[in-house]
This record gives sequence, C-alpha cells and structure tokens, in this order.
Amino acid sequence: MAPGARAVSWEAQAAKKRADTLAKIRPEWRLSDRDLERAREQRDLTGPFIQSFLLPDEVSIVSMESVDIVDSIRHGKLTAVQVTTAFCKTAAIAHQINNCLHEIFFDQAVERARSLDAHFADKKTVLGPLHGLPISLKDQFHVKGVDTTMGYIGWIGGNLGIKDPSRTHKVESQITSELLALGAVLYCKTSLPQTLLLGETKNNIIGQTLNPRNQNLSCGGSSGGEGALQALRGSTLGVGTDIGGSVRIPSAFNGIFALKPTPERISYRDAANTNPGQNTYRSTVGFLSTSLGGLDLILRSVLSTRPWLADPAVVPIPFRQDVVDEYLARARPDGSAQPSARPLKLGVLWNDGIVTPHPPVTRGIHMLADAVRQAGHKAVDWNPPPQATAKRIHVSFLKADGAHDISHQLALSGEPLIPDLRDSFQLSDPIGLLEYQDLTLQGLDYESAYSDYWNSTAADDGQVVDAVIMPVSPHAAVIPGRYYHTAYTEAINLMNYSAVVIPVTTADKAVDVPDPSFVPLGPEDTRNWEAYDAEIYDGGPVGLQIVARKFEEEKILAIAKIVHAALQAAKAKAGAI
Repeated sequence: MAPGARAVSWEAQAAKKRADTLAKIRPEWRLSDRDLERAREQRDLTGPFIQSFLLPDEVSIVSMESVDIVDSIRHGKLTAVQVTTAFCKTAAIAHQINNCLHEIFFDQAVERARSLDAHFADKKTVLGPLHGLPISLKDQFHVKGVDTTMGYIGWIGGNLGIKDPSRTHKVESQITSELLALGAVLYCKTSLPQTLLLGETKNNIIGQTLNPRNQNLSCGGSSGGEGALQALRGSTLGVGTDIGGSVRIPSAFNGIFALKPTPERISYRDAANTNPGQNTYRSTVGFLSTSLGGLDLILRSVLSTRPWLADPAVVPIPFRQDVVDEYLARARPDGSAQPSARPLKLGVLWNDGIVTPHPPVTRGIHMLADAVRQAGHKAVDWNPPPQATAKRIHVSFLKADGAHDISHQLALSGEPLIPDLRDSFQLSDPIGLLEYQDLTLQGLDYESAYSDYWNSTAADDGQVVDAVIMPVSPHAAVIPGRYYHTAYTEAINLMNYSAVVIPVTTADKAVDVPDPSFVPLGPEDTRNWEAYDAEIYDGGPVGLQIVARKFEEEKILAIAKIVHAALQAAKAKAGAI
C-alpha cells in the first residue's frame, strides 16, 4: 500500500474513486438530478429510456451489431470516431443510471479512434478485423495508464495491488495487446463483485449494479457490469472471465449472448485474478455480445494472432472453419434440418435433481426443445451423473487456500468482505496437499463418468448427442441476495466444457404462475421456490446455455446459430415476435 494510504478510511477512498470516475464524463453527457431520479423510478432502463438521452444518429450507431459496425467502417460509411463517440456517450449514460463501470477512459479511446481513421485515410485499408470497434473490458484486464481494481479498494491507484512505481499502470494484459493489434478501441472497464466469486455484482467501491431490464433483479456476476452495459447498448462486445458461470450468468440475466471457451484456448496472461495459483480448475477468458456474430468475430480474430506464441499456457489450436462449416451444413439458414444431412441430436437437462427451475426458466427450456424438434432435429432427455458432486468438488477448489488471497487484498485497505461473502470466505487454514490431490482425483473421476454418459447416448440410435441445452440458473435473473444455487454453471466449469448462452424469452407474470401442487426436492429447492415472485420477476430475461465438450468452441457456436435460428423461426410461426 502506498505510504499513508491507510490514514484515509476505506470508505473515503471508495468515495473519491467514485467521484473521480464521474468526473471523467464529459459535462455535456452528465445527467441532471431529475433525470437520475427518473431513472431510479424506472423498472426497465433499456430501449426507449436510455435512447431518450441520445441523438438519432447515436441511437442508429449503438443499435448496430458488431459485424455491421466493422463492415460500415471498412466501407467508409462510418468513421471510428463517430462510432467510438456514440458508444462512449451511451456508456457514460449507462453508468450514471445503472452504476456499471469501474473505469472510464473515453478521451484515450477517441484519440485511438482518430489514429485509426488516419490510418484508414492514409492506407486505404483497416488495421485489422476489429478496426474501430469499441470493446469493453471486465475490470480484470490491464490497460496501460488505467487502474485495475478488480473490486478491491486497496488496488485503487494501481493495478494488481502493485504499488511499485516502475510497474504501476504499465502492465498490459495479453488479450488487451491482441485486441489493440486487431484494431479494436478500448474505452471502459466494467463492474464486478468483490473477490469475483459471486453470481451478482457488488463491491465496496461502487456498491451494487442492478439489472437494467428489471431493476428489481440482479445483473448477475461476476462479469455483471459487462452484461448490464450491453443490455443498455453501451457496448456490443466485451471481454469477461468465467470460473463458475461468470460470463454465462450475466448474459442470461441481461438477455444477451456469451461464449465460455475451455480454459487455455484464450490467453489469461497478465490479467488479474482471485487466488491466481489455483490452476486445477482455471478461470477462462470469455466473451459477451449482443449477437452471435459478435462472438464469432472476436473468437476468430483473437485466434488469428496465434496467442499461444506469447502465452505458453494457450493450446495451439487455430480457428477451425471446417468444423463450423460441417455443422452449419446440417441445417438451413432458418435452423431447420437439411433433408440430405443428419439432424442435430441435443440433450435437454430439465432439472439437476437439486433445485427445480422457476416457471419462466422451465417454459424457456420447453420453448427451445420444441423449436429444435419443430426444425427437424432431435431433443432427448439428459440425465448425467449428479451435478451436485461436480459443484461440491469445484467449490472445494475455489476455497482451497482458506481465503488467504482474498484476505491479503482486503488488508491493503482495511475494507471488510461484503455481507454476501462473509459466511463463505472467512480466513481459515488452507486444505492439505493430500486432500487437494484427493479432490483432484475425484474431479477426474467425475469428468470420466460424465464423458462415459455422453458417449452412451449413441446406444439408442447410433448417434451421440452433439450438445446439451440446460439452464444457466434456476431463475430469470435473480432477486438480489437470493442466488442460492450455482450448480447449473459450476458443473460445466469442473469439466472445462465449451458453452454458449442464448437469450430465449422473458418472465411473464400472466403465464409463469407457480404450480400449487409443486413438491420441492429438498430444503435448497424449497428455499429457491419460495423466493419466486411472478410480479417481481416479470420481464426478467431467460437465457439458456448450450454445452459441448472441451475445446469445441467452433462447434458450439455453429450449433448455437442453428438453435437460435430455429427458435426465432418458431417464435415467428407462433406470432410471438
């Protein structure tokens, strides 16, 4: 900690940081007290509400998807400065009404955009496939000259807790370097929870980030600020991380898309992390986007830099277009099965045997399974080894160090754990080596059992399940403080599987009525079921994850494209669009 820093209370340090961040917003983009009060009164901040603060041409730009933006810049229809300014302004408003940013560097971003426009004018070509595209970053990734707090007060004024003047603000994450080399514009860092290990977004610096689609609910976590910012169209593409659901949960809760790759597919080098020495079940860099096209664009772009050359932890697998083509060939553009090809066979996990999904989520699963079948594909029940086992093992690794890393970071400022984490991360003795090794073996045994089950799905028709549809969580977003069950995502992390989240529907109080005859599976199910309130959840997004095995990112993106197209076709047929 810098000399004398502890002489200032952690509360005062947090207050100053909040004020400094707001001061970085251009005066003409600042909202009045009345506007802020109106925002607090809204249930839904997205769409017409936030657009009311934008000019028509700005609305037009931020309503575009990532692929269309880079195409428009490449063909000279828009400049990087126009695009960057529109997204910076929207992000500034999003933060004022939704509290979703940790770091703002808009001036740096506009200067970067000017240099890209100058390059385009001089060379008559773009710098790379992401030329001029604003990309937001979860506050784990280092950008030169910008703080990385990762939600810790003791990191304010530096990054990674580093107070060495020779390194502070000079460290750059590898993914940051790759994005800049590809032509991206970086402009803000998004909020996350203290410790990262929470399915909501709360910390002692900025407080809580709520769900902009329904302010009664949480935006999810730990990449929660990313999800919220994109729901407000302050970004179309962002970088997050996932060790227990942290890109999938915010995407599902905010009605957007996400890709969770297998760890070691994308570089984590020189990024901040909690308990970074725990590598048995690694956190993975993942992506959130307002479109599937955005996920495809960033994956193929980043892999084109051959990240394994700079980061030896990355497995050298280039983007495999042949895999994408193979799967897309099995369906028409509307998602329906090609008569000349084998249809997809998808597993459907309705319930993990511990906690039953709330009515909106169950309805969403039915919608997706029905759409798949209507499109001529197969949907079969999925009954894998108990996911409770996977969650138990996975959580043991997250807590293996006895919260010593977390405790060290908190001690830098003297801040306490937020209330949501006090029971889970009190300082204790680390687990012993023999126990750690035994847990590793248990994890490997579970992975093997799950793989064996997956292979057994060929027994009935000779076709192995291609991917699995399953909940991200048992609720549509979540009432703050009531995220009781994370096994739906954590089981997938234990096996390091690839997953894509797609938005499916929204909670509807008139339709998603609790079943009075429902019998809970146990105490945890009872607690979750009693937390359901159709009125409060009304309008909350429902997203589902589509899961493939390790290092199958191209495959799962292609399957997600087919499934999403089938869902849209089914909605159109039913008159639901």
